[in-house]
Amino acid sequence: MLTLQNVGYHPPSTPHPILQGINLELPRQKLGIIVGSSGSGKTTLLEILAGFVEHTQGSICWKQNNLGSIELQELSGLVFQFPERHFCGSTILEELRLGHPQLSSTRIKEALEEVGLNDLSQETSPYSLSGGQQRRLALAVQLIREPNILLLDEPTAGLDWSMRLQLTGLLEKLKEHWTLIVVSHDSSELLEIADYCWKIDQGRLEPVALKNDYPPLLAKS
Repeated sequence: MLTLQNVGYHPPSTPHPILQGINLELPRQKLGIIVGSSGSGKTTLLEILAGFVEHTQGSICWKQNNLGSIELQELSGLVFQFPERHFCGSTILEELRLGHPQLSSTRIKEALEEVGLNDLSQETSPYSLSGGQQRRLALAVQLIREPNILLLDEPTAGLDWSMRLQLTGLLEKLKEHWTLIVVSHDSSELLEIADYCWKIDQGRLEPVALKNDYPPLLAKS
């Protein structure tokens, strides 16, 4: 269980907090979606959960263990919006082995199978892949690390209708083994596979009811 209690973020450079009183609970192997417009604070919240930014208020716990930024970096794997802009390897194999030079061929094959890229040559350039394939590769890069939580920032942004549906289907499959948090300004397809949903606005989080009446676990701030 991931638990956020009264989490806030107020950097010295801003007159007002960016995040205020965030309370959230997400069980393991569930998918939670956070919907919000640009500037609402959703990406900042992901960066805090990924351990890239230190929250200035409240607590974040996993299995009742209070976590700081270092522990969150080990716990979570973040897939950025337009992750293809962050590729560094000249081939799929190089991209997957960055930071993991001793990675076995078996583990590489497993990661590619999990995201549906096992039919491609590992010598293929990441930049020659379609947009949907690049998103899948970015997911594989994080799966190699075996994080407990996968964080995705606008995973369907810039994709056509067909690729959006394919990626949504992949995320639904991944939640059988992983805990996922997705932030998006357009949740049309993702709501169909979400177990929990919240709306963020001006740094505050509120629950959103889903069609299946599976109520979000959220204490009001």
